[in-house]
Amino acid sequence: MGSSYKDFRAFPDPVQDAMGYALYQAQIGEKHGSAKPLKGFGGTGVQEIVTDHVGDTFRAVYTVKFATAIYVLHAFQKKSKSGIKTPTVDLELIRRRLKAAEADYKVQLGKGKAS
Repeated sequence: MGSSYKDFRAFPDPVQDAMGYALYQAQIGEKHGSAKPLKGFGGTGVQEIVTDHVGDTFRAVYTVKFATAIYVLHAFQKKSKSGIKTPTVDLELIRRRLKAAEADYKVQLGKGKAS
């Protein structure tokens, strides 16, 4: 969703590899050991992958709320402004993209592509 793909592709290769495998596991219905529910989204529908690389922390947030699709909602490098807490601006972006993903999924489902 949004710039997530472009942002993800800007991550260092080892981070892309680790997160890519975690996303693959989500696609086949499994959960990678580094994936955990993102707080503030009421359950396990929104997951976060955190990967450290050369002193930096990278995060990818995705949703597993849909039966036949995984949507990557946000991919970003964590800047230490508030400890481990996800900054409000990022949470707001994730919420907006989750709503957009829900709308997109309904459209795709109506076209028969999401079933």
